[in-house]
Amino acid sequence: MAAVLVTGCGAIEEVTGAAQQTQQCIEAAGIVTETVSKITSLAGDPAEVEKALNEGAKKLTTLADDAANTSLKEAADGVAAKLDGYNVQDANDAVDALQKIATDSVAWVETLTKACS
Repeated sequence: MAAVLVTGCGAIEEVTGAAQQTQQCIEAAGIVTETVSKITSLAGDPAEVEKALNEGAKKLTTLADDAANTSLKEAADGVAAKLDGYNVQDANDAVDALQKIATDSVAWVETLTKACS
């Protein structure tokens, strides 16, 4: 009977861990999507674009620190570093960042999604 209980608890922990990982994967992709959406609406304000990029990077870093999956942690840290790497000083930088991120964000979401499979 005790063996059945231990095995059952292990299975429950495994299912809970998988659910947590799935939730973290959805959140990671959502952070990228949300960041792109924010910077698109803020394109005329370079300081706010920079702030939104930094916030997105911080959210991904926090998620990476809590990630139950090593692959997701590495992918989230990588995308966070890319978001954090933009230096938006003026309107031209904001437009350049927006164009680059619009293209790269698709690959970033794919990278995060693959890390979860």
